[in-house]
Amino acid sequence: MKNEISEQTLENRCPACKASISFNPTLGKWKCDYCGSEFTLEEMQKSEDNASTEKKNAKKDRVEDNYNNYISYHCESCGAEIIADESTSATFCVYCGNTAILQSKLSGKFSPDKIIPFKKDKEAAISAFKGLSKGRPLMPKGFNNTNNIEKIRGVYIPFWLYDLNVSGDVVMDAKTIEKWTVGDTHYTKTNTYKVTRGGEMDFLNIPVDGSSHFDNDIMNSIEPFNYDEMIPYNHAYLSGFYAEKYDQEGDSILKEASDRALNSARNVLKDDTRMYATKTIVSDTLASNEKNKIYALLPVWMVNVKYNNKMHIFAMNGQTGEFIGNIPLDKGKTLLYTILIFAISMAICIAVSYFMFMGGQ
Repeated sequence: MKNEISEQTLENRCPACKASISFNPTLGKWKCDYCGSEFTLEEMQKSEDNASTEKKNAKKDRVEDNYNNYISYHCESCGAEIIADESTSATFCVYCGNTAILQSKLSGKFSPDKIIPFKKDKEAAISAFKGLSKGRPLMPKGFNNTNNIEKIRGVYIPFWLYDLNVSGDVVMDAKTIEKWTVGDTHYTKTNTYKVTRGGEMDFLNIPVDGSSHFDNDIMNSIEPFNYDEMIPYNHAYLSGFYAEKYDQEGDSILKEASDRALNSARNVLKDDTRMYATKTIVSDTLASNEKNKIYALLPVWMVNVKYNNKMHIFAMNGQTGEFIGNIPLDKGKTLLYTILIFAISMAICIAVSYFMFMGGQ
């Protein structure tokens, strides 16, 4: 059964020629591919405020199957029907390449507070993938060939950023070790202590991925982002990129941020006892308190690679360029490398044994 619902879309148009225009991460401006004009955010906003354009409407059908809900809308440029996932906030027409920003997905409680614009472009992500072979002798030959890239796209990922206060104490078993020698006798003295450390500390902008579609391990690995460059949200920055809206409420994933803050606090208090040789936390009374949270869109390049009929997912921080992913190992190279290491180790042991034997004669 289909329910037809009206959906409003947003488009960014070139103030000079009215063609569709996208944000250029390298320039930090909007550049029109048709007339070559470049515009700042202020110029784009002025054009949008002054333009007397009609509101664009696109028909949206909600199609339900046994697994997912999808959105169907019509491209304003060529009229083609486009299908998108319910959590998609911005996407592209596969026929004409026009960006469609679904307004209802970015309004009300889904309206982002902040955004970090892309600073790295698509070519930077491709270059990072091509450079994977450096320092990785066990990577299969040809794995980082660009022909293996199945899909590459810039996506604004929804994140919740939490400000948390942590306070309390930790109790540790700690030891100091003293060693000395008298004549031919060696002595070791171990002293055991019960140590308590306490404090209060604030943690700002702890990020937690608000979309269940993306692997949390991957999203955590491309951190950190430079939050000093975070700015108020403006839909113009979505032009030329995909965007997702969160499908996990901020309160439901607060524990992930809290756990990160508590672990960091434990490490800080543990490191404060450097005079001890060993330290083991046995208990703590640490607790976290949420002071603030905001909804932000953060830039990520997703790179899907198909190699030997298996998909490998890589991601690049669209702001800093941090590139991560699981690289397969060449079984033949791994075996040869293991044999080589074993042979070298044996040769060193034989050489050391020989010189020790010769020296003892």
